[in-house]
Amino acid sequence: MLVLGGAVALLLWGAHMVQSGVQRAFGPRLQAFLGRHLRRRLVAFLAGIGITLLLQSSTATGLMATGFAAGALVDLVPALAVMAGANVGTALIVQVLSFDISGAAPILVLGGVVLFRRRPSGTWHDLGRVLIGLGLMLISLHQMLAVIAPYADSADLRLMLRVLTDIPVLALLLAAVAAWLVHSSVAIVLLVMTLAAHGVVPLEAAIVLVLGANLGTAFNPFFEGSSATDPVARRVPAGNLLNRIVGVLAAIGLASPIATVLTQLGLAPGPAVAAFHVLFNIAMAVVMLPLLDPLAALLRRVFPEPAPGTDPREPLYLDTAAREVPEVGLGGAAREALRLADTLEKMLVGARDALGSADRKLGESVRELDDILDGLNQAVNAYLTAFDPEELGEEDRARRHQLLTFSMNIEQAGDVIDRALLVHNQKRIRRGALLPAEETARLKAQMDRLIANLRTAATLLMTSDPRAARLLAREKVEFRRAEREATNRHLESLRDPRSPAAEGSAIALDLLRDMKIVNSFIVAAGAYPVLDRAGELRPSRVVAGET
Repeated sequence: MLVLGGAVALLLWGAHMVQSGVQRAFGPRLQAFLGRHLRRRLVAFLAGIGITLLLQSSTATGLMATGFAAGALVDLVPALAVMAGANVGTALIVQVLSFDISGAAPILVLGGVVLFRRRPSGTWHDLGRVLIGLGLMLISLHQMLAVIAPYADSADLRLMLRVLTDIPVLALLLAAVAAWLVHSSVAIVLLVMTLAAHGVVPLEAAIVLVLGANLGTAFNPFFEGSSATDPVARRVPAGNLLNRIVGVLAAIGLASPIATVLTQLGLAPGPAVAAFHVLFNIAMAVVMLPLLDPLAALLRRVFPEPAPGTDPREPLYLDTAAREVPEVGLGGAAREALRLADTLEKMLVGARDALGSADRKLGESVRELDDILDGLNQAVNAYLTAFDPEELGEEDRARRHQLLTFSMNIEQAGDVIDRALLVHNQKRIRRGALLPAEETARLKAQMDRLIANLRTAATLLMTSDPRAARLLAREKVEFRRAEREATNRHLESLRDPRSPAAEGSAIALDLLRDMKIVNSFIVAAGAYPVLDRAGELRPSRVVAGET
């Protein structure tokens, strides 16, 4: 049993290497492809099959579809069609691995190691990882056959497994729990196929075990997916789970006649198991695709949009399970980062309103928003730092760094508003200092400029457009110019230090300097990561010269 467990673990690790290698090499392109084709159910179904064959994981494909559906990027119906395609894709993987191609394992591992070692990074390095993973999967299958073969004629084992034939529900639950624990129906179905091929398990019991494996893996994304704070993200995995439950209940009573038909077709037990796995998932897809509209309507009723009263300090889109597919996990973090930007915009609007008011309570409401900003920033940082950099491709590492930079700078901008700008405004109110109407108008105009710059930074987080980044970076020049003009006005007012205008201009200068710092953080959040990747960021504004 220990050796068999090791062989199953090797199979899972090989599948993980294939999945991570494909994601590193083609992850963003696969996500873009899926996003483009998630419009019509039939095309989405075929896309789900294709991407699952590449990733060797229906869970990974399902997480992509869930992320798109939760983000309202695509409709629920095509997202459910992708899940149906992913299930068929997983069955086809088993069908391919059911052939005896273990002789190719050494060639795959050797070729993979050569590519992996010769190319320290890049697509070829990642493809080397894929080849190594495929080789390990074939080696593990050969090892499983070698371990099980000596026990094929064991009377004790046959007696124990005969219980599975007598109690189908027990066999179903056993396979479902096993598939849920190892997060892979492929591994369990291949193990069942091996047992059936050696006559250890009757074909009828093997069919029930396959049904259990299909059911078990449907529980993983449902229970380990998005939390209850984002019920929309549960719709796709719940729809897939409901589809699995209905299919299993319909098929379990037909296990005996199905086994008879497969035997009459001349299929050996091992290939018969693989064939049933494919046919079951195709049949479920054929039944499910025409019924996706009523299923989607049911899921929308059961999992409605979150109520507006949700605690704003709690993250909505940071799905722990989505980290298994970096593109989806990073997409959720990007959505959460945009919530940070929205919160900072509310702070800027509140601070702008407070500038022309003597009401101290306006500043207090803005400070409450800073607490929300701090909580969201901590959640985003903790989520992003939990990614293993070694498991990320070059593009995903750059995206992770961009999101961390954006989140931290937005939070620091909020701290400046809370601890400096609002403090100076409170001092103005406390002292009863008067700001001339034109000075108040200038300050509010600069606040409007900050809000516009923040919106540009949020757009850059999603588009990474160098031209827009250059325009945003130039805003620092405008704020420096405004600071110089305010300094000159203040110096002019000091000619009569007892004038009320002198104190008012000093406070106005403090407020403008605070705005300049806030703008610097906004530029650093949105423009600098884009310009740095484009090679357009200077290390210093100081003119180089001899020292």
